[in-house]
Amino acid sequence: MNTDLHRFMLASSVCPFRNLCFIRVNLWLVFSCDGEAGSYHWLMSETRATPYDSKIEGNVIFTRFDAALNWVRKNSLWPMPMGLACCAIELMATAASRFDIARFGAEVMRFSPRQCDVMIVAGTVTYKMALAVKRIYEQMPEPKWVIAMGACASTGGMYRSYAVLQGIDQLLPVDVYISGCPPRPEALLAGLMKLQQKISSERSFRNQKLELLEKLQDALS
Repeated sequence: MNTDLHRFMLASSVCPFRNLCFIRVNLWLVFSCDGEAGSYHWLMSETRATPYDSKIEGNVIFTRFDAALNWVRKNSLWPMPMGLACCAIELMATAASRFDIARFGAEVMRFSPRQCDVMIVAGTVTYKMALAVKRIYEQMPEPKWVIAMGACASTGGMYRSYAVLQGIDQLLPVDVYISGCPPRPEALLAGLMKLQQKISSERSFRNQKLELLEKLQDALS
């Protein structure tokens, strides 16, 4: 099960602004070994005055907790690829080197729902498969999102029959719809960026810590 700590580690490794997360500490310590294995003692500590750092403004960042948490989450989406039809081929192409979904930190595709947070429904959803898709979605940990990729996953597509579910939104809450039959990899990347924009505006703490929020409000009232 992925945690926000894992998200932070992954986002820090893929985001070009990852160096802004670290605050430089001007502490210099020198260690010396006294000959015995595993035994160390202090030799010297930095006692000189630290000069003024004119770039201190670039080393310290003030932000909201929700903004930092959402930044981590949107840059480390772990997809659950539900490839049910021809849209799955375009999903595979998106993860290949030409389109490189790893630029968004979303290349960690897992077929274990316990390790995923965004389900990409790519293809025709039949009633026979619909309950399995719903079960996999329910096994995914919070927070989680859903992308309906293609016409079949969004509205049933050309299959107006008794055997095809007319849109996965009849079972799952869909966050982003991607049109096309099938959509190109660029369309999936555009939908992923739309999802990132939606995650950036979420109230993460308020939505997931309702009980704690109520306790804080009761304590302050």
